[in-house]
Amino acid sequence: MRRNNLTRTIIIVAAIAWSLYQLYPTFVVGRQKKQAESYLAKIEQHTGLQRDEINEAMNAGQLEQRLRQRLHNKPAGGVQDVLKEATSLIELHDKISKNDANAIKRGLDLQGGTYLVYEADMPKLLREVAKNKDARFEEIMREVDKEAAAPNVDYFEALPNKFAEAGIRLNRYFGSRAQTDAQILAELGKEADDSVDRNLEILRNRIDQFGVSEPSITKQGDRRIVVELAGITDVNRAKNIIGKTALLEFNLVKEPEIFQDVITKIDNLLKRDLAAKTGEQVATADTITPDTTGAGGKVSQDKEVGVSELFGGSSIVQTDTAGESQDSVRVDKEIFAENPFLSLLRNVGGEVAVPAKNVRAVERILNNPEVQKIIPPDAEFLWSNKPEKEADTEYYLLYLVKKEAELNGALLTDAQATIASGAGLTRQGEWTVTMQMNDEGTKIFSRVTGANVNKRLGIVLDNKVVMAPNIKEKIPSGSASIEGNMGANEAKDLGIVLRAGSLQAPMHVIEERTVGPSLGQDSINKGQLSALIGFGLVVIFMLIYYKLSGIIANIALLLNVLIIMAALAQFNATLTLPGVAGIILTIGMAVDANVLIFERIREELRAGKTVRAAIDAGYGNALSAIVDSNLTTLLTAIVLYQFGTGPIRGFAVTLSIGILASMFTAIVVTRVIYDYFTSRRQLATLSI
Repeated sequence: MRRNNLTRTIIIVAAIAWSLYQLYPTFVVGRQKKQAESYLAKIEQHTGLQRDEINEAMNAGQLEQRLRQRLHNKPAGGVQDVLKEATSLIELHDKISKNDANAIKRGLDLQGGTYLVYEADMPKLLREVAKNKDARFEEIMREVDKEAAAPNVDYFEALPNKFAEAGIRLNRYFGSRAQTDAQILAELGKEADDSVDRNLEILRNRIDQFGVSEPSITKQGDRRIVVELAGITDVNRAKNIIGKTALLEFNLVKEPEIFQDVITKIDNLLKRDLAAKTGEQVATADTITPDTTGAGGKVSQDKEVGVSELFGGSSIVQTDTAGESQDSVRVDKEIFAENPFLSLLRNVGGEVAVPAKNVRAVERILNNPEVQKIIPPDAEFLWSNKPEKEADTEYYLLYLVKKEAELNGALLTDAQATIASGAGLTRQGEWTVTMQMNDEGTKIFSRVTGANVNKRLGIVLDNKVVMAPNIKEKIPSGSASIEGNMGANEAKDLGIVLRAGSLQAPMHVIEERTVGPSLGQDSINKGQLSALIGFGLVVIFMLIYYKLSGIIANIALLLNVLIIMAALAQFNATLTLPGVAGIILTIGMAVDANVLIFERIREELRAGKTVRAAIDAGYGNALSAIVDSNLTTLLTAIVLYQFGTGPIRGFAVTLSIGILASMFTAIVVTRVIYDYFTSRRQLATLSI
């Protein structure tokens, strides 16, 4: 016994020293963050800048420059005071960054943030990999989508069933002619799995560049990705970065003559279709609303007309869908009779534009199978990514571009947000995204621009035209830029997604939970209060019931909590609200081992044994019961961690650490303390 006390004492001292060392960054960061909040509040008060703007400038290393610009007309003394606070904030921010990596991380339920579950869009993925796409294919795929939408139906089970019902083999649209349906299904399943895995890495790259500390990005099942972002303040911005497909393509814009020819043919088709409504009027007088906001600033002859009244009965513009009959559009009444489609369009700055109110009607017309036959097979209509505002009316530009892209974003090596110097078409101070291509991309870009001088090249992001500049000359450098109407965050976010690459399979959010910082703080306060109350009640009970021995148990209990928190810091674990519950449960379990030991010692003392012999027998007899009870609980915690997710894992981690720590403190620490007292003096009685 006495032989082992030195070794045990060294282990205990080492455990305490290790715990204090691991928890030091947490204590320091907490104090530093409070001090940083004070500096931020003062800078906000003196400059009027928002906290996000201050943090953004600080991260970019431009805080002092930004503050000088903001305070250029302020007294010199006041400016120096603010700059001094900014310098202190920057130094403090650097210290926080160094210590924060080793501090205990708090989950989103404790500090606010967002929880997102994304699911890969299998229908879109399969439509993209299909080698042939015709009307029959689309019909079957719609049936597959409908069946797969039912609960507990796997998409890759519904797919072969529907093709078999239609009497069509999968190799007609997927794979090669020599492959069997089973081989094709195996390939499609592997393609889907690979796409989700690649999406996982792309999302990690995007979020790492976005700057979220300690994000949690995990795969759930075969088709889902769970993203937990704790501590973010701009949830919508994060969602835009995560969910954007970011498919960048460069498509040549079709010549104006071809565009005009297509519009004329659509007009003729609509006129023939509307002529079938004999005896019907195009619009009634009481539906007319005068409009004086025409494009170009002239007095317009537009009128606002219900779609059902304008195109009711037309097979081109379906108006019988629930709710769509209430839509209205702006038409130029002077040309509608001869040009029904053209009357929905406008000329804005020399571009073909569509009033925002007309977009749905125009889309329905363009998506009609009869109209699709008119559009050249190598071309497609695309919308601008943002509306243009003209005379208080919003317009979306409409482009006819080559369906096959000349090159895509996979050939990019870099994309950076920069502030324009004023050269070219951009104004000084405007944000742009400059892109650099690899060797292959540079060659293709040089060839395309050289062969299409004086033509327009559309820069298309996620099937929306960002801009369509005119090619003035051959561009051999492999450099390009996206310009126009972008804020700082928008430009930076676009650069992030372009650098990280496009998602391999489209994804959509199926679950979202957002916790505000105030709710997180409320959770912290309640968790701390419950832990303190639980700890206090246990301490008081042990003191009253076991007297001096209760003090020994309470010392072990305090050390137990210290070790648990240190272990969380050591393993970079994230403390969540369920984790706090695990710690509170551990407090009760830790003292339970001491209760077993103390009761055994009491029994031995009643049997007439000496204090030293009673302590030896008490620990020896209680050991098996302590190990059995803690081992079964530990096995349960391991199972929870293995098969649980999210909050359940957080609970399992703290519970597992707490069980191991409680066995160490209850069996080793309290025994060493007893041995220390009994070895120094001969005790006749024991306060227990």
